[in-house]
Amino acid sequence: MIRLLTPADAALYRPVRLEALATNPEAFTSTLEREQDKPLAWFEERLAASDVFGAFIAGELVGTAGFRREDGAKTAHKAVLWGMYVRPQARKSGTGRLLVDAVAAHAATRVEQLHLVVVSDNEAALRLYTAAGFVEYGRGMKALKQDDRYYDEILMVLFFDGSDAPQSR
Repeated sequence: MIRLLTPADAALYRPVRLEALATNPEAFTSTLEREQDKPLAWFEERLAASDVFGAFIAGELVGTAGFRREDGAKTAHKAVLWGMYVRPQARKSGTGRLLVDAVAAHAATRVEQLHLVVVSDNEAALRLYTAAGFVEYGRGMKALKQDDRYYDEILMVLFFDGSDAPQSR
């Protein structure tokens, strides 16, 4: 089951978020060190201010993905899929695709484009996003640095007008 998380879900969300940062530190711009000592109220505020979807199997939160709309006057037609993580025991079960599809369906009624960034060597995520209709439009070279190692990021977008390329006018 996929549903939008609320501040009341912070106690479920916090350990999954911290696991994501600990397990795949190269995949996120934030760090475990930054978030691990934050009080539960910080996670409650995050869930109140953001649209974060949770995937549940047998009542257990096994994955999350966030949606954030751009707030500039000229960028409000775009949003970002962020914080995507599926716990190892739920991988290869379709949970990731359900989360991506839920965020995309949410976005499709609010914006024209959904963007995401994925570490270039995360082949499973790249396959997932490509299968969901995202297309690559750029690369951030040495965009993240974790433990003296650089990671490139792949920039991807899903257009809700049916096109797979930027529109020029």
